[in-house]
Amino acid sequence: MDPATLTTFLAPFLPTLLNLGAKAASGAATKAGETAGTKLTENAFTKADIIWKKLFPKVEAKEDAKIAVEQVAAKPDSTARQAVLQEELELLLKENPDLAAAIAQIMEEDAPDGTPSTQIIQHVTGNQNQVIGQMTGGKVFGNVTGNITLNE
Repeated sequence: MDPATLTTFLAPFLPTLLNLGAKAASGAATKAGETAGTKLTENAFTKADIIWKKLFPKVEAKEDAKIAVEQVAAKPDSTARQAVLQEELELLLKENPDLAAAIAQIMEEDAPDGTPSTQIIQHVTGNQNQVIGQMTGGKVFGNVTGNITLNE
């Protein structure tokens, strides 16, 4: 399980998962649902909740991980706080390979709409517009022009 992916996925849901109050929960739900439909947001939260229930006992047992989670929950958009949490999750998952495998399996499960795993959809309109990102697995549709290097 990639700790960076896990951190990015959980960050917007942590205020709700930690029950930090209605205002924080509302903000997290709004943030998580800005570009997604309500049903997809609900599905993502359900997946985050399942993962959190598996992860929480291990986080609770490690003071540094617990502090990192609380810091990200207080400010989910902070990349600095997410970096600290990512480091803590990496250590935690290395110490618990069965937990890492279980979380990876949850992350890879198909969404209720039949699409595999976590999905990022980007729409680009206009000529010569660019989208920059990283992807593993799946399918990419579109044109590629210019000097490029594709690694498999």
